Amino acid sequence: MGRDFENRKNAIFKTAAQKSKLYSKFGKQIYVLAKNGVPDPEANPSLRNLIERAKREQVPSHVIEKAIQKAAGAGGEDFQSARYEGFGPGGSLVIIDCLTDNVQRTIAEIRNCLSKTGCKQGSPGSAALHFDHLAVLSFKGDNEDAVLEAMLNADINVDDIECNNGQITVFVPPPELFKAKAALLEALPQTELDAQEITFLPQSSKTLSAEELPMFTKLIDMLNECDDVQDVYHNVTLPS
Repeated sequence: MGRDFENRKNAIFKTAAQKSKLYSKFGKQIYVLAKNGVPDPEANPSLRNLIERAKREQVPSHVIEKAIQKAAGAGGEDFQSARYEGFGPGGSLVIIDCLTDNVQRTIAEIRNCLSKTGCKQGSPGSAALHFDHLAVLSFKGDNEDAVLEAMLNADINVDDIECNNGQITVFVPPPELFKAKAALLEALPQTELDAQEITFLPQSSKTLSAEELPMFTKLIDMLNECDDVQDVYHNVTLPS
C-alpha cells in the first residue's frame, strides 16, 4: 500500500485525536458550568451559550448530555480554573487558560512546553496587561447603526463595533455578553450568530521572523496537545 496509505492513515489518526481533544475540552467545560451553576441550560445562560458553541463545533449530543448528567449527580471531579502567561520568541505573548483537577500536573506540563521552546513563564498579569478581555458577538449584516442603537437602548457599555465585508462584530465587557445577545436578538430577531464568546484580544500584533516562527508554532502545538489546556491566546500574526 506504500506511503500514500501511511499518509492517509496518519491523517485519519490525527483527525481522530483532534476530535477527541475537542470533545474532551467541551465536555469538561460543560461539566464545570453545570456543576458550579444549574445543570439546566434554560436556567443557566453560560451553560446554554457553551452548548450552542459545542454544537457549532459538531460536538455529538451524547458528549454534551453525558457531561450535564455527570454534573447533576453527586460527587464527581473537582476541576478548577488556572491561567498561565508566558513570553515567547521575538517578544510574543501567550495566555494559557486551563481546567484541571491536579494543579501540580498542569503547571509541570505548561512549564515543559515553555522550556522546550525557549519561552519563559511570566507572572500573573504580565502578558494579560497587553490584551483586552472582551465579549465578542459576530454575525452577518451591514446595519451598524441599528446594532448600536439596540445596544444603547439596553444600556450596554459597548467597547466597539466593527463592520467589514458584510460582517458585524460587537465588543462588550464580558459580564454583558448575555445581555448584549438578548438585546441584539430582540431588535434583530433574524440574526444568526457566527461567534459569541469571551476572549483576550491583543492590543497590538507581533510579526515573527522566519527563524522565530517555527519555535512559536511548536509552542502552540504542544500547548494544544495538553489535556488540561482549554484556550491559548497570543499576539502573533500567523501566516495564512
